[in-house]
Amino acid sequence: MPPSFAAFHPQVVHFVVGLLIVGVLLRVVALTGKLKWTGPAATTLLVIGGAAAWVAAKSGEAAHGPVERIPGVRDAVVEHEEWGERTRNVFVGVAGLELLALALSAGGARTVRAVSALAGLAGIVVLYEAAEHGGDLVYSYAGGVGIRTGNPEDVRRLLVAGLYNEAQLARKSGKGDEANRLIQLMAERTPGDATSRLMWAESLLLDRKDPVAALAVLDSVPVRPDDARLRPRRDMLAADALRASGRVDSARALLTATAAQFPANVRLKAKLDSLE
Repeated sequence: MPPSFAAFHPQVVHFVVGLLIVGVLLRVVALTGKLKWTGPAATTLLVIGGAAAWVAAKSGEAAHGPVERIPGVRDAVVEHEEWGERTRNVFVGVAGLELLALALSAGGARTVRAVSALAGLAGIVVLYEAAEHGGDLVYSYAGGVGIRTGNPEDVRRLLVAGLYNEAQLARKSGKGDEANRLIQLMAERTPGDATSRLMWAESLLLDRKDPVAALAVLDSVPVRPDDARLRPRRDMLAADALRASGRVDSARALLTATAAQFPANVRLKAKLDSLE
């Protein structure tokens, strides 16, 4: 299986989950004999789902190498891989039972399909465990996040997200200098991003208590005068920095001008009212 196939693992596994759960439920309903169409539908979904489970396991094997090399992630990768293999084994077996039933007489086919239903219900439990461990791997360990495609831009976004979230934790813990250092690193990694520089200015003001430095950064942020999202945000930060440095009149004048340009912005009005 080519390494590039690993990038399709997330898409494949979502098809597997949908196909197999619906297929098993239809098989159970079909055994009641009340809805005739559910039998052929169950066979179709379970056979396709069994094949998809095999593909998902193969794509997962192709994907685990780079993820496993991340420090502290190997055990989570192994757990997810083991449950994925169990899911593949169960549902390849279920698909085999469905195909076998097609070759048998009515009585024998019903028995085999009943076994298929029981195996499928057990398989849903195994499938859930595989999915849960996959979710833990992605969301708790960042396994595959930013590195799935091998695109350098994706890796950079992963680093930026990590720096941002780590900075928020540091701020909540009262570690202002650490939060500011992390935000500065984030801004350095994204030099052309106005949002990152605004966050750096905000951190200088909140974490370092340095309004002069915050104003210097804000002056360097390229924001269009008519940008209804970034212009008010920058000017409100600048007003906070001006007020913190004792220049309340300048803060009021700045917010008055900005509020006149963006009269629908309630946050601007509230900020201006707080200066009165």
